[in-house]
Amino acid sequence: MQKVLTISAIAVVCAVFSGCAASTGTVVKDKACYRLAPDQHGVILEAPDGKTVFRYMTSKPKKTNLAANSVCCFHPLNTPNGRRVTDLAPGDHHHHRGVFLAWHTMDFREKADFSAFGPTGPTRGWNISRADFWGWGEFAPTQGRVIKNRKVDLVEADSDQALLEIHNDWTTNDRVMMTEKTTAKVRKQSGVYVIDLDYHLTPNLDLTLNHTAFGGFCVRARNDGDSYYATAEGKVELPDPHYSVPELNWPARRWYDYTIKLENGRTIGVGTIDHPDNPPATWHNPRYVWMVNPCIVAAGPVQVSKGRTLRLRYRLVVHDGPTPVNLLNKLSTRW
Repeated sequence: MQKVLTISAIAVVCAVFSGCAASTGTVVKDKACYRLAPDQHGVILEAPDGKTVFRYMTSKPKKTNLAANSVCCFHPLNTPNGRRVTDLAPGDHHHHRGVFLAWHTMDFREKADFSAFGPTGPTRGWNISRADFWGWGEFAPTQGRVIKNRKVDLVEADSDQALLEIHNDWTTNDRVMMTEKTTAKVRKQSGVYVIDLDYHLTPNLDLTLNHTAFGGFCVRARNDGDSYYATAEGKVELPDPHYSVPELNWPARRWYDYTIKLENGRTIGVGTIDHPDNPPATWHNPRYVWMVNPCIVAAGPVQVSKGRTLRLRYRLVVHDGPTPVNLLNKLSTRW
């Protein structure tokens, strides 16, 4: 499949005139704006100061430990000071990849046709296609299951914020099982990056996201330092979750933050805020996996009918320094 990168006229104006284009199309010269630039593995979003906010990856590097078939993730995700927060294909889990959305056990169902079976054929039944787009391969097949990027658009950009639109196809043996349209709205506020991710997932067959302890939206963070998780109440002291026991997940909270003190002494982190209109989630945040995962299937399966859209929204707060509790509380209100 050919990958198409579309950079809107706004981005072109910014690049040519070194200025920003407002919604009216006017250009303010000598004023920097957010900019989307092509990259050998996807596209790079640059902040007005020229620093990379993130890369959206659409293809694998030629040399990589990434075991998952799919890429389609945000990596690296950087702090405003330019320090990387995420990890790609770490030694402990080679299928993990930056900030990504996937499940490791999904069922797509369509009615089976038994007309050729004659009068004794089954009265009803289903053709069932199982899929693991997460990349683990323990509970469903990974072979032929690939999330393929179709295009990335920079829809709006000025000196204050950027809006990206991402289109992906979730495919099984090249058959499109589900379409994804995701928007990423990025801005800098109070010294942090605020990234609002809005996923629209529309299956072409009846879909069941099966009951498991983890899966869905995941921030896979780096692990080369001393780290901790925190909520509004302070550092989390709960026992670690385990993939085999959904009941061990941490309880629903407006947000959980992951903060790490790097070996060079710098402290960075990322807070993940769960939108109140998302399906209820508990959090699979094992300290030995260094990820943040609000899991909507921990309490039971989630079903989405053919042609209906599952909408999921998450807000990331990417920060330098310790957990910005007051700011996370403020940003966790409805948006």
